[in-house]
Amino acid sequence: MPLPIADRFAAAAARADEVLELVFEQRERSRFRATLCSGEEVGVDLPPGSLIRGGDRLQLADGRVVAVDAAPETLMEVHAHDAPALARIAYHIGNRHVPLQVGDGWLRLLPDHVLRAMVEGLGGHVHEVSAGFEPESGAYGHSHVHHQHDDAGHGGRIHAFDPRHDQPRHEHAGHDPHR
Repeated sequence: MPLPIADRFAAAAARADEVLELVFEQRERSRFRATLCSGEEVGVDLPPGSLIRGGDRLQLADGRVVAVDAAPETLMEVHAHDAPALARIAYHIGNRHVPLQVGDGWLRLLPDHVLRAMVEGLGGHVHEVSAGFEPESGAYGHSHVHHQHDDAGHGGRIHAFDPRHDQPRHEHAGHDPHR
């Protein structure tokens, strides 16, 4: 039997026939194989640059709708003694172009020992939590991810779309994320 393929997003209000739990690393890819909560294997083949969010609906070629849940994963949760201190920490994390989730009095990011040391050096408090990761998508409402992993586990970088991103190679002031 052929592998059912999800090749587009379904309407947000569509009734789900199946559920698919995915961690952020899986949801930032547009092509992959996955296993539904029912145990059935499916393929996902979305347009390049698609970012799947928890709560999204995917349309399988056979007509079924799959609800996507952000699977719990180990994250660093950052707190600070006041809002300006947390804003300062968020600013410095943002300068590293790493995915960041902002909540009421906290920040969440994927584990990274270098960022943990930086946050603690800025007076932040870090502890591990297990939760679905839903980072900000970018200042302009859409984003794509630069996959740049190193041996220490530093991960993808989300950038907001802008005209420079339509070019095969684009530069940002002071660094080249494609090296």
